[in-house]
Amino acid sequence: MERPSLRAAALALSHSWLSPTGPPRQTGAMAETTGVVNAAGREHDADFERVIADSSDHVQAVARAVRDLVYDVLPGTVEVVWAQQGSVGWGVGPKKFSEQFAYLMPSKNHVTLGFYRGGELPDPEGLLPTTGGRQAGGKLSMRSLKLTSLDDVNRPALRDLIDVSTRTGI
Repeated sequence: MERPSLRAAALALSHSWLSPTGPPRQTGAMAETTGVVNAAGREHDADFERVIADSSDHVQAVARAVRDLVYDVLPGTVEVVWAQQGSVGWGVGPKKFSEQFAYLMPSKNHVTLGFYRGGELPDPEGLLPTTGGRQAGGKLSMRSLKLTSLDDVNRPALRDLIDVSTRTGI
């Protein structure tokens, strides 16, 4: 029996609270906090590019390589861009803590790649720190790493972490 498309299922569920065409524009004291679901997949990168636009060319190249790696590991990933937060998340659905496995945040000299359940992942190469924060009522053992080069992104151990994270807790 063939499994339905993860993207199709997530988008069907998300239309009630996340807009695939962009967040509603709000004025006044309330800032935009809604993520934008990338309904078109890997080929649509306009929202992703807005998040990394102010980064150096080098950081942009690393961020794009991470995105490509995520889509290589899980072609049906659901990408959500939070432009106001300067981050991008990937998962089987749009909900940040319950359906997403990883996030990316560009910085001045590196890209942070975080795993919502990083403390639960097998990490034989020791890429992730052994301690980290807890989120969502203390249920998630978040871990992140700094990627500074394309060599960092191309490590087989990083692909393995992303692969196992797609099957851990979501």
